[in-house]
Amino acid sequence: MRVLPVGDHALLVELPTGEAALALHAELLRRRAAGTLPRIGEIVPAARTVLLDGVEEPGALARRLTRWEIPPAPPAAEAALTLSVRYDGPDLDEVAAAWGVRPEEVAAIHSGAAYRVAFCGFAPGFGYLTGLPERYATPRRGTPRTAVPPGSVALAGPYTGVYPRASPGGWQLIGTTDAVLWDPGREPAALLAPGVLVRFVPEPAS
Repeated sequence: MRVLPVGDHALLVELPTGEAALALHAELLRRRAAGTLPRIGEIVPAARTVLLDGVEEPGALARRLTRWEIPPAPPAAEAALTLSVRYDGPDLDEVAAAWGVRPEEVAAIHSGAAYRVAFCGFAPGFGYLTGLPERYATPRRGTPRTAVPPGSVALAGPYTGVYPRASPGGWQLIGTTDAVLWDPGREPAALLAPGVLVRFVPEPAS
């Protein structure tokens, strides 16, 4: 663990792995809920870091953090969020070739994994989901698309994601969901948040 100051009232904690970042994020939330954590405005996880913003005494907290023993992230208490998917993406053949399977097998492999939102970013409502076995890590497209439709279920490296709105993107598109990932009129606006468990369910072929 490496703790770096960011301005006057923030800390950036660097971790060796994504799993370690998830575990630290969970432990910070647990201690805040228990009232044993100094006041922190925001706790923002990323791939291998956790940003603590709005810290009253960042130096003191930094020293405490380096002495913590952090348990693995516990299983989520709530049931997994299920997203219905049509596995009709334009990159199915390319993904199947990268995995060494037939295109029709991609849906079974992808939907057979249990996912957790590791962190959010890129666009409001976009979650980076981990859980796909390492052997199915998928390279990005050589040339990004100028526009990816909303609801596109996509793969890049070790992550699965769903585009919440139309935007450029270089991820491999394997399917489509009608779930609304981001709705400013909803509370909370984002359907996905760090720590949420997600399952993808294939829609029956029409």
